[in-house]
Amino acid sequence: MAKLNFFIMFTFFIVLCDARTTPSTTSTTSTIIDKKSYGNFSGHVCDQERYSKLGMEMKDFTFCDASLSYEVRVKDLIDRMTLEEKVRQLGDTAYGVPRLGLPLYEWWSEALHGVADVGQEGSKATYFDDVVPGATSFPNVINTAASFNESLWKAIGEVVSTEARAMYNLGHAGLTFWSPNINVVRDPRWGRALETPGEDPFVVGVYGYTYVRGLQDIKGTENATDLNARPLKIGACCKHYAAYDLDLWLGANRRTFDARVHQQDMVETFQRPFEMCVKEGDVASVMCSFNEIDGIPACADRNLLTDTFRGEWNLHGYIVSDCDSVKVMFKNEQWLHDTPEDAVAQALNAGLDLDCGFYYKNYTGNAIVQGKVRETVIDNALTNLYTVLMRLGWFDGNKELESLRESDICSEKNIELATEAAREGIVLLKNANDTLPLNPHKHKTIAVVGPHANATEIMIGNYAGEPCKYTSPIDGLSMYAKVNYQMGCGDVACKNESMIYQSMEAAKDADATIVVVGLALEFEREEHDRTDLLLPGYQHQLIEQVSKLSKGPTIVVVMSGGVVDVTHARDSNHTQAMLWAGYPGQEGGRAIADVIFGKHNPGGRLPLTWYPSNYTDTLPMTSMQLRPHDGLGFPGRTYKFYNGSTVFPFGHGLSYTQFVYKLKKATRKVDIKLSKFQHCRDLNYTTGMYKPPCPAVKVEDMKCDEHIEFEVEIYNKGSRDGTETAIVYSVPPKNMEGVHIKQVVGFKSVLIHAKKSATVKFDLNVCKSFFIVNYNAYRLLPSGQHTIMIGDKVLSFPVHIKIEDH
Repeated sequence: MAKLNFFIMFTFFIVLCDARTTPSTTSTTSTIIDKKSYGNFSGHVCDQERYSKLGMEMKDFTFCDASLSYEVRVKDLIDRMTLEEKVRQLGDTAYGVPRLGLPLYEWWSEALHGVADVGQEGSKATYFDDVVPGATSFPNVINTAASFNESLWKAIGEVVSTEARAMYNLGHAGLTFWSPNINVVRDPRWGRALETPGEDPFVVGVYGYTYVRGLQDIKGTENATDLNARPLKIGACCKHYAAYDLDLWLGANRRTFDARVHQQDMVETFQRPFEMCVKEGDVASVMCSFNEIDGIPACADRNLLTDTFRGEWNLHGYIVSDCDSVKVMFKNEQWLHDTPEDAVAQALNAGLDLDCGFYYKNYTGNAIVQGKVRETVIDNALTNLYTVLMRLGWFDGNKELESLRESDICSEKNIELATEAAREGIVLLKNANDTLPLNPHKHKTIAVVGPHANATEIMIGNYAGEPCKYTSPIDGLSMYAKVNYQMGCGDVACKNESMIYQSMEAAKDADATIVVVGLALEFEREEHDRTDLLLPGYQHQLIEQVSKLSKGPTIVVVMSGGVVDVTHARDSNHTQAMLWAGYPGQEGGRAIADVIFGKHNPGGRLPLTWYPSNYTDTLPMTSMQLRPHDGLGFPGRTYKFYNGSTVFPFGHGLSYTQFVYKLKKATRKVDIKLSKFQHCRDLNYTTGMYKPPCPAVKVEDMKCDEHIEFEVEIYNKGSRDGTETAIVYSVPPKNMEGVHIKQVVGFKSVLIHAKKSATVKFDLNVCKSFFIVNYNAYRLLPSGQHTIMIGDKVLSFPVHIKIEDH
């Protein structure tokens, strides 16, 4: 009878209108609660004065005893809850337990490139108003990645978390932020390329853990030995796990897409950034994706969540679903033709702690009654969740962080960092005859034309909040010259030529013409992939017709997250220079102007391969294959495997000065003697090629304490100071079948003054830098002559790895 009453209670508790939305969709009805009945919480839970106002004694609750370990305190909290109370904490809005003095908590905040007010009304924790009208909006991630500057990445994270914590203190944000997005850009049509650090899994991983460290670390506690007790400034989240890089493309939908992935690619490409984010970043949470992987929903795959995240990688934090993923399993994917209770039980049993949505809260009770999930599974989930909140100071506070207030948001220092980030992320694609930089004494009047010439909101891309202010391109360029602004197109779609004539007339009389073109969120964003790689509408004609009539040089500025085929502008004699500016954030216009007029010497490098437009004809976006297939005419994906021609290659970027490289010293040989517990592994070689006695050894069988070191002297022989980005690749031994062409293993960005040199040192772990992944998904270290290459063959030298059997 007790079980029957319990079942009736939870049936009554289920809310029929369980629809939820993601940030990019239209809001629909959802479960609404009266938050006032839970108290207007601000500060920290275990506050004596707060408990007194609630008519309670804080000393009665062991979970508020700060002398005890987090483990003991969290267990006490969970043990005090009824099952119904536990279930009500499992959604992005955790309802709290009023009788325990536990307030409501909103888990959902975003900080992709600044604190953002993204989320569904009634669920999101972050909002702006007269008290906090905005926060610093940095360039989109694809821009920031183009700087290849780890110190910049961390500095941005530190500023974003400072502003986030200040907003929390003011009651305007939570402490848990579901950022960054570290999915690898497999296909150039993906609409979310702007949110990511690009196509190289190593670069994506380094960006991920560096930004996470900036968001989470509190100085002096970075190297704490007990990671379950290490304090956090805010809680970051690496998303979306895994093999997620398709949203909505010609009928293929992320909510029903089954990513058929070879395990070789899972290990080598799709999982690597997440492994780095957990192991190197100690991230507080990870988010699983909507899609299925080889027939199993990512959020219900125990191998991916429990076995990998917690077992292999030792995650110290919680796992959350992409919003409504559990509902999607039932309603969209109809996986195993389950009931809602089945879907909830499968996700919980797989290791999913938190449901961004309502399915956990609405159906977990019934799932328990039906015997599909144990209450201990819920206890484990809550333990992971409340341990993170303990580390964040939600229970005990943090006096140093509690001092952050309005003055720490949108400060001049923060805005200047956003400007510098935009400058460093701009890539100089073309500069014929050293056209750039322009001279403000010579180029006094400039025509600034194009659909993005007066861009404001477009510059901040998606997952954006309210910026402190905007500096548009014409605002920035007006600081250097007299601007004649013409739209050229009615909007970014540029559906007709009617406004091109005015731009042509402006160009006739200008000392220089700047054409600002590109894409916008109506062409690339979450829930919207591209079908081609072209500039929209008549933008191409705008460039061509204006450049032919321009009295002075024509400079093209491209604003986009993904790649565009600008081959004609690249090859045209009428177009002298070209910049890629991505979506450069609130100060994008100032950064663009500073680069064009030489206040900043560009040093950015492309984090994506820019393919020709016919690339999309070679394969559907739904094909997950990375390696080329000659029989199908498929040239491969990303620079690691692509064997076709490019508009601009990965890592491309010019400067206003010239750099010369010289190898000073280097390790050129590594000898490895296997023990009796290590064994040689075979590899496939081209027919007739020499095969080493011991072709390879499994990386997991090694201690991996071998390193190679080398030093490179970089001389700036030009007359301008400049930043040089040294991207280091390893190239595997020749004639091995099915391996990458090359892979990034290190990078450093260094400012070098004119006629001066700098010595850059690299220390590479042999296992991490020279491994391959074979067809069986083993990570192997091959014998033979590897090559270290800097840039596009600017400098290279061999490294011979000799592996001897025991």
